[in-house]
Amino acid sequence: MTQHVTPETPLSTETGPEATTRPAPVTEVVTRWRVSCDGDDAAGLGHPRVWLAISPDMGFVDCGYCDKRFVIDRDHAHDDH
Repeated sequence: MTQHVTPETPLSTETGPEATTRPAPVTEVVTRWRVSCDGDDAAGLGHPRVWLAISPDMGFVDCGYCDKRFVIDRDHAHDDH
């Protein structure tokens, strides 16, 4: 599931309380606690691939390059953390 927001929506950051109150530009629900992001989009623009670990306490992680948010689906998550 990918959610797109409008340009007027504030961007998220991975640090500080803003991370839980501001929506990310794109959100993806995942079933793995470790995910990779390369910023791939339809235009072929992206960023270097990074691996991210979702904190069980937070339940999500934001990419430091593109702010894409990966949210764990706890009901279907694989125990790989």
